[in-house]
Amino acid sequence: MPDALTKLESNRSKLLEEFLRLGDLRPGSITAVIRRCGKPTCHCAKPNDPGHDPRLRLTRRVAGKTKTVTFPNPMALRKAQQEVAEFHRFQRLSEDLVGINEKICTLRLVEQQRGGWTEQEKKRLLQSIRKLHGK
Repeated sequence: MPDALTKLESNRSKLLEEFLRLGDLRPGSITAVIRRCGKPTCHCAKPNDPGHDPRLRLTRRVAGKTKTVTFPNPMALRKAQQEVAEFHRFQRLSEDLVGINEKICTLRLVEQQRGGWTEQEKKRLLQSIRKLHGK
């Protein structure tokens, strides 16, 4: 079992190094919104017309509200696409780190004390459990 623990710790160290290599990142989704200008004589007012060119936007939730950023040019869009992709990479790395840490926590031996729980430890544990359950 110590070999498995050593391997997991090594994997965790390599994974943490990946976090250091992350670039600029931001959460959100890039969406295309097809718009209609509202002019009754425009082609977009006709049935089955695809409308005007789509507007590409970055949307994300902040404190329960949707925040939207519209891109002024293609360079701004490409920059945002890279930042969102890097955020997704950050999320994957975070999930992997949690998974490795769970395995490490399971494998790591707990140092055993003689006599088990002390009376003070039992009392504190019961108090914290009662607080959690509102008793």
